[in-house]
Amino acid sequence: MLAPFAAARHPPTQPRGPREQPGKLRTLGAVSNGKGDELAEAVPLTVFSSREAMRAACAVAGLSSHHARLIRLGENALFHLPEDGVVVRIARGMDYWADVVNEVNVARWLAQIDFPAAQVYNVPQPVSIRGHPVTFWCFISGRPGNRRDIATLGAVLRRLHSTPPPTVFTLPQENILGRVRQRINAARVPTADKSLLLQRLSDLKTGLLRLRFPLHPAPTHGDAHTENLMIRDHQPVLIDFERFAWGQPEWDLAMTATEYLTAKWWTDEEYRQFVDAYGYDVTSWAEGFDILRAVHELKMTTWLMQNVAASPEIADEYQVRMRTLGGEPSSGWRPF
Repeated sequence: MLAPFAAARHPPTQPRGPREQPGKLRTLGAVSNGKGDELAEAVPLTVFSSREAMRAACAVAGLSSHHARLIRLGENALFHLPEDGVVVRIARGMDYWADVVNEVNVARWLAQIDFPAAQVYNVPQPVSIRGHPVTFWCFISGRPGNRRDIATLGAVLRRLHSTPPPTVFTLPQENILGRVRQRINAARVPTADKSLLLQRLSDLKTGLLRLRFPLHPAPTHGDAHTENLMIRDHQPVLIDFERFAWGQPEWDLAMTATEYLTAKWWTDEEYRQFVDAYGYDVTSWAEGFDILRAVHELKMTTWLMQNVAASPEIADEYQVRMRTLGGEPSSGWRPF
């Protein structure tokens, strides 16, 4: 296997370029916060509220919401607008605003360097709609990535982690535990569950501070799995940049490794294809992989927890994941 990212004595650092500033925050039904931005309190993101926000966003952007189709409701709500060839992406609240601005900046930068990635639609953005940051993306005609594309994911990450950082804006520093506390506090789960999760969060923060990473810092995706690939004309297109940052490649690699070892979503052969395509197996990092694995387990559980009241299937899977976090051996997790 290749080992192109071995740590240097003086690892690369990200140039401190000017951070691109968003234009004036455009709002609908918002109130001033006295800081030049106008913010509205967001309602919980549900199928109904996200559709209402999508329609309002389309009115602001001059797009047609006729025949709009909900693609996904998770961390964000995504709608396809077939008449304009656009995907509308709606975040959960205004505390996600900086992430959304970063996502737009990253997409423009990747387009400039000809990295195969999703592109923003040519309208002023992001905008704030009823307390939700909203962005608009060019629809990618192709198929979503799936388990056939595990080696492709490894190759895309290898290229991404070899890419020099942008110079026209500064990527945020990687925060691999970002949003976890927020999710726990907002979740409709028993207090005992919240206490266990918050203690796990505290322990992992302490553990992360002790790690010495073997790979060079690099641009990182932050949510690197095959469903964040689109395959168009047999070529991969990387999507979903809201957690994009400057940080450690091990974090991106540990996601697939956790899906393999804890969730049991990959066979031995599939995981080996991923490792061979990238050129490094993060599970061989004896000092730190177990901590990164535990962080991913926590994040995957708290991500699902946001929709625990949506269906009995999600509620049941949440309990499965909580038992794993409580120390029971994992027999596999169900993907959602």
